Amino acid sequence: MQILIGQRSAKRPLAFMVTICFLASCVSYEPSILIPEITLSAEDISFYEENYTNLTVDFGIDVAINESDSLLNVEQLPGVRVRSIVANGAADSAGIQIGDIILAIDNLETNTPDTILAIQKIDYTGSYEFRVRRNTTVFSVTLDGRQITTPDSAKELYRIDPIATRASYKTELADINDQKRIATARVIEIFPDSPLLSAGLKANDRIIEINGHELNSAQDLVSRVNTDFTLGEELTLTVYDGQAVTNRRVKLWEPRRNISSINFGPLLQYDSSFNLSSKSVSVFDFWLFAVYRYSQTGNERSHNILELFSITSDYGDLVEIQE
Repeated sequence: MQILIGQRSAKRPLAFMVTICFLASCVSYEPSILIPEITLSAEDISFYEENYTNLTVDFGIDVAINESDSLLNVEQLPGVRVRSIVANGAADSAGIQIGDIILAIDNLETNTPDTILAIQKIDYTGSYEFRVRRNTTVFSVTLDGRQITTPDSAKELYRIDPIATRASYKTELADINDQKRIATARVIEIFPDSPLLSAGLKANDRIIEINGHELNSAQDLVSRVNTDFTLGEELTLTVYDGQAVTNRRVKLWEPRRNISSINFGPLLQYDSSFNLSSKSVSVFDFWLFAVYRYSQTGNERSHNILELFSITSDYGDLVEIQE
């Protein structure tokens, strides 16, 4: 008899664990805030396309060779065809349209796109006379060239990590504790809800290492945090605050998760969407009817009993759903 009691009591924890696992499989979670994806920048970046770095004049057009429209006899015709126009650009303001053929600029024939680029490299931003063909009409139009801003005017401010640490950084060399000069990531700005705040970091602190690995730039910090770690994971930052070097434990930002669905047969069904702020609950749902059904979308709430009695309160908002 004692053996039977022992076997029976041993089965109870097993049955309890099976029940818990079954219930857990019926519950799903999702973050209340969707996590956006970011594209990491390269270590060295250029703000201008290489083909346009030497240009000084902007016509606001993109051109291609002028090929005939006949598929049976394709040949290159005089001039270049306007393929696209920048809105409110120089060509747009002068009345040039997509499909126009530019025959010459200041009496210089323009039979290849390279001729247009050569003119744009000349340091002159006055008026240009364009000879243009539209269908079978040739006309002249004056276009005021616009000066292209030189690449030196675009200066990098900092590198930003908008998700994991929610802060911005800048690469700086520093002499720390009379040691050799090393590269650090200086904290420029800490944004709200940044995990750096709870770790005691502040602006102008210099981050030297992540988990004992030395950094070589601010972009190295941003890249490592977003590729080597997951959101919510803890890491150790070696920080120099201008007086001492300390290690700070930082838990990366993690979105709050909430129950989005509970499905337990016909007994209980619960669904929630945080993006549209909607919820629905049904009790004893037998497909054709439910004993009780509740739904909430925005500020509108609805109660339904046995599919016979329906009560709606508050008001609803029109919401556009994009699929």
